[in-house]
Amino acid sequence: MTSAFDAASGDFGMPRALIDPFARAITYLRVSVTDRCDFRCVYCMSEHMSFLPKADLLSLEELDRLCSAFVAKGVNKLRLTGGEPLVRRGIMTLFASLSRHLESGALKELTLTTNGSQLEKYAAELKSHGVERINVSLDTLDADKFRAITRWGDLTKVMAGIDAAQAAGLKVKINAVALKGVNEDEIGDMIAWAHGRDMDLTVIEVMPLGEVGEDRLDQYLPLSMLRARLAERFTLHDIDYQTGGPARYVRVKETGGRLGFITPLTHNFCESCNRVRITCTGTLFMCLGQEDAADLRAPLRASESDEPLHRAIDAAILRKPKGHDFVIDRRQHRPALARHMSVTGG
Repeated sequence: MTSAFDAASGDFGMPRALIDPFARAITYLRVSVTDRCDFRCVYCMSEHMSFLPKADLLSLEELDRLCSAFVAKGVNKLRLTGGEPLVRRGIMTLFASLSRHLESGALKELTLTTNGSQLEKYAAELKSHGVERINVSLDTLDADKFRAITRWGDLTKVMAGIDAAQAAGLKVKINAVALKGVNEDEIGDMIAWAHGRDMDLTVIEVMPLGEVGEDRLDQYLPLSMLRARLAERFTLHDIDYQTGGPARYVRVKETGGRLGFITPLTHNFCESCNRVRITCTGTLFMCLGQEDAADLRAPLRASESDEPLHRAIDAAILRKPKGHDFVIDRRQHRPALARHMSVTGG
């Protein structure tokens, strides 16, 4: 007889920690707060996207409750994403509310990934809510090329946002998607620029998610090839540095800065995966590269008690796969998965 003792958790009244079937502890949650974005990046969205009805989205209060359930179960890193998270109306109230988990010590980090377009407006407020570092997605330093990649974006606004973030005391990391024939010859200059401003840079292989009106084979640049090119200009030393994400890092001798590589296609990072993703409608994806998902909105709304939600989370984590199915279909020229990156969350 266990009485108040929960044999599954090994503690009195404490929710069970999240351990998947391959003994990986799930400590990192990425939450998409909206599928909407003020850009239309060519590798992420089609130009004329159909977005979810606003009524389908979880409220900010529901997002808080969902995130808090994961924090109670051992998640200690929380990243808000989109779409573009800063276009969600009232989003600062969610950051303010979630910051209580930083104050309690349950959460080690609250952060976000942004395109930078709204950073000038929100940087100082983000810092006041306990956000210490952010990722800014930026694929080029050329204004015309930036407009072509994002379709709608204004590089000057993003640069002003980065300035504001650093002025507010936020640590900024730049994420750049490597696009064949588009920015591959610019990555070296981006490294020098980012490191010159005390920002890490991570380059990412294009991910085969969703129809975007472009051929993935035309976009795909293996990072093994990019690294070989960069090694002609820079001295790259592998280092044992982790941020909780999937990047593998090197130290660039000439700049002293860090350069990360995220390689879902040429060298996957599944063996150490510690993360899951939730969409803005409450769908939990245990793996970015698999279609299997769990509905958390129903148990969230079914009861004021979190017990149904905790049970649903536990059951879903037991279905987390060993690895993803990312591959670029060279015969059919189709994405690996039909859903867009903006739906799952960046």
